[in-house]
Amino acid sequence: MQLRYNFRVYPEPAQRHALARAFGCARVVFNDGLRARQEAHAAGLSYVKDTDLQKQVVTAAKRTDERAWLGEVSSVVLVQSLRDLHTAYRNFFNSVTGKRKGPKIAPPRFKSKRDSRQSIRLTANGFSLRDNGRLYVAKVGDLRVRWSRRLPAVPTSVTVTMDAAGRYWASFVVDTDPDFFPETAAETGIDLGLSAFAVLSDGQKIASPRLLRRAERKLKRLQKDLSRKAKGSKNRAKARIKVARQHARVADRRRDWHHKESTKIVRENQAVYVEDLAVSGLARTRLARSVHDAGWSAFVGMLEYKAARHGRYFSRIGRFEPTSQVCSACGIKDGPKPLSVREWTCQECGTVHDRDINAARNILAAGRADRLNACGAKVRRAPVPAPRREAGSPQKGQTAQVGIPVL
Repeated sequence: MQLRYNFRVYPEPAQRHALARAFGCARVVFNDGLRARQEAHAAGLSYVKDTDLQKQVVTAAKRTDERAWLGEVSSVVLVQSLRDLHTAYRNFFNSVTGKRKGPKIAPPRFKSKRDSRQSIRLTANGFSLRDNGRLYVAKVGDLRVRWSRRLPAVPTSVTVTMDAAGRYWASFVVDTDPDFFPETAAETGIDLGLSAFAVLSDGQKIASPRLLRRAERKLKRLQKDLSRKAKGSKNRAKARIKVARQHARVADRRRDWHHKESTKIVRENQAVYVEDLAVSGLARTRLARSVHDAGWSAFVGMLEYKAARHGRYFSRIGRFEPTSQVCSACGIKDGPKPLSVREWTCQECGTVHDRDINAARNILAAGRADRLNACGAKVRRAPVPAPRREAGSPQKGQTAQVGIPVL
């Protein structure tokens, strides 16, 4: 499976200038390719092939006076930018034709230099890891990386990113084998909520950290300072960086908390079942801020790929299952209840239920039922892709080196 390892990078001033040039060239090539295909479609011409597009917006463009500066950056950066355009078009076509499941994908859009995130992608012939722990990027130089752990294998590609807070990151993609946890007999159903972030079927409740709510006072003050600055001034740019850094700090804390809790759940349970929530719909209600602060989608995604990596079973049950209406003791449907009702008594068997614990137990029962077929045999677990998968460079003739020593 493919995994992504993210590390902080600290480029020097000259290297930041070179990275800014690479970001701009990659963005221009992407926009030129998108414009060429849109113009061909408007003229009634056939779809421009990938190879023809690369010759037009990269090879031929370098010979012109308007795009001669494209030769100042590595050609790997330009080619990978076009590959991102190809991937965006394929996802759009597969979504239109029904080959891609899930919500509809919009056609690719033009990139802007004012986007909050700028990035370049390089395959194995555009970067290398030095013996002193530095990351060499073609036509940029040796970047100082803050290594927090060892890479489990030789990376196939790297993405250098600058976020809205002005921080630089290097994201390595490696091919690694699954790391199975010891088998256990425990299984759990998880009911996600706002009062308690997650309630497990065994009665355990995980309190929500409410990281955004705790940072609201400081964010409010920084946002007020930003609104008072004149547009286009240097002081406004400095104030915008302060707001972005505070939001990044909240996002980092939330991600770290999600990783710790999801790893703990996957390690302790052989099978994990969750409810397929309509997060995009809930994010349009009056609870939008609390929903975004909880980060349910990111947490469930971590559970999914960690279960696949560590040999656990993961499943989602239907979002229309009446988990809060059915008694987990006798199975009688007691009817819908408003959110203000946190405890209720079954009219059939008299069992007193905690609303969230009862829902988690029903999720566990529904997940087990979906896992077993009509004959009682276990259904084969479908392979789950790793998060943010991307194609890397082929490693023909190279053996994976486990535990690359880094500083």
